[in-house]
Amino acid sequence: MKTTVTTPTILLEVVSELFPETTRAKIRKMLTEGRVLVEGEVEHKAKHTVEAGQTVEVTGRAKAKEAAPPPQSNKKPHKLKILYEDEAILVVNKPAGLLSVATNKLEDDTLHARCVNYVRLGNEKAWIHIVHRLDRETSGVMVFARHERYKTYLQSQFAQREVHRTYHALVEGRPEENHGTERAWLVEDRNLRVKKVKASFQGAKEAITHWTVEDADEEVALIHITIETGRRHQIRMAMKALDCPVVGDKLHGAETNPIHRIALHATALEFLHPENDDPVRFEAEIPFMPNR
Repeated sequence: MKTTVTTPTILLEVVSELFPETTRAKIRKMLTEGRVLVEGEVEHKAKHTVEAGQTVEVTGRAKAKEAAPPPQSNKKPHKLKILYEDEAILVVNKPAGLLSVATNKLEDDTLHARCVNYVRLGNEKAWIHIVHRLDRETSGVMVFARHERYKTYLQSQFAQREVHRTYHALVEGRPEENHGTERAWLVEDRNLRVKKVKASFQGAKEAITHWTVEDADEEVALIHITIETGRRHQIRMAMKALDCPVVGDKLHGAETNPIHRIALHATALEFLHPENDDPVRFEAEIPFMPNR
């Protein structure tokens, strides 16, 4: 769909007029997917000013990928699944079994190390800043910052619980209810083992996990999860509390591991872009589903 603007306005409003029944969230997703063109050039910023006489076009997903292939396509090979990148952030799909960042053992191969190596393909002095982490066994969406100031702003959003985090877990059995909230106080020992304690326990941190059964069969259930807090093993502990451990999570009581990994995935991440405060959402397809 294509239109010519008659008066100066921001891009978000132009696309909203083209799709009056589409939510703002879906329109912002069109922008992040590279489907919106101004004068034939892809434009990601919702607040970009479109001048009178300029044309705005919204393309289909397939055409957008063809017109604007991922930036890494013209670079040297690397071990990253890049969901989005610009001058402020790098969003990637973390594989299961890979550390987000190095521990005190100074591991060489981590997601952070791969991101640093990637940005240094274009500039040997470039750096990537860590914003948050996912457990080694968890796959899914992670955001890194290209500058210290962007890292600080993004981390403040996480600290103030302004980031919307969506996960999916494949669990053994099915919870008695279709939805609920698990509130617990967790503490880590010096070996990074997590246990459930009373709120008064020294060092305990609150963990709030909201969950909904999204699909199920006779053996497993697919659980949609959002978290208000980001504690180590928070979701795995919450599923254990429901007597439905995450598939493959032997540490928390799972008895099966048919996909040879812990079935926990960070599906989506929503936050305010650190450069312009535009709400953005990034998704990574769920790599496991119940057998039908």
